[in-house]
Amino acid sequence: MSTTSRKSRASGRITLDDVALSAGVSRITASRALRGERSVGADLVARVATAAATLGYVPDPAARALASARSHTVVVLIPLLSNNLFVDLLEAVQRSLHAAGYQVLIGVTHYQAEEEEALLASYLSHRPAGLLVTGFDRTARCRDLIARSGVPCVHLMEISNDPAVYCVGFSQADAGRAMTEHLLQTGRRRIAFAAAQLDPRVMQRLVGYREALSAAGCYDPALEWLSVQPSSLALGAQLLEQYLARHPDVDAIFFCNDDLAQGGLLAALRLGIQVPTRLAIAGFNDLAGSDQMWPPLTTIRTPRVEIGESAATMLLQLMRGETVSRHSVDVGWQLVQRQST
Repeated sequence: MSTTSRKSRASGRITLDDVALSAGVSRITASRALRGERSVGADLVARVATAAATLGYVPDPAARALASARSHTVVVLIPLLSNNLFVDLLEAVQRSLHAAGYQVLIGVTHYQAEEEEALLASYLSHRPAGLLVTGFDRTARCRDLIARSGVPCVHLMEISNDPAVYCVGFSQADAGRAMTEHLLQTGRRRIAFAAAQLDPRVMQRLVGYREALSAAGCYDPALEWLSVQPSSLALGAQLLEQYLARHPDVDAIFFCNDDLAQGGLLAALRLGIQVPTRLAIAGFNDLAGSDQMWPPLTTIRTPRVEIGESAATMLLQLMRGETVSRHSVDVGWQLVQRQST
């Protein structure tokens, strides 16, 4: 039987044994060469790589994990893939973990506790090497699943003082407070807060908003508009029109996310409302296009790429059994003032 025709009888796949035979090396040497171990000379690595490419060999992750008693999969749970916030974060995580030899398995929870529970139960049954989850708000069963699994876990987007929790993020409340204080400093007093989706991080921004206005003696709960609908440009436009119809004295709107704020700016332009002379508009996250709006949008710039890279680095240290110098990494945020305020 020729080298190129030898396949596993069970699966029909080209196997590592086929690659080793073609390269004229032992199976263990072929395995080490494909993993890039330094103990294998460059000439052997090249020979094995050529054989693998010629045969069309594709490593079997399950067999690899079984043989080494180690998994090379990391599970990442995020709320949405339609939000650029999480896309930026995922790309940073993927780059960092792939370079270290790990594969990323993505689960989307849609902000639903039952979906997160089902995903965790399913993914943890495959004994992944590590876990990245968004925030801290989850059911007791989810927390128990993570704790009992023994899988290293890092939380994204938020920070904690609990030394037993590993996390990378920033204070959402502090950022919300800072934006509200900025609007106060521009002379605004009737400042509304418009929010959608109402996930835990949005509600933390609301806490910062309330604290800043309460300290200034300007807090009015009637100026909070909290919608459970998904965040979008269309909803932002709708919220601006409804706000001004019900509260014509509003002089600023702090939208909880940039897509809402972008929709609000477009509605103001369509209605002939002068921004910021008549109405100041601010957003959050500095999403793509915010600097191209008219006028350009004042917002909070959140370091999604840095969060992804730092969380991946922390998780790699935990998976390798290394000491992590800081259990909680605060990457901060930046208030970007543009012409909308």
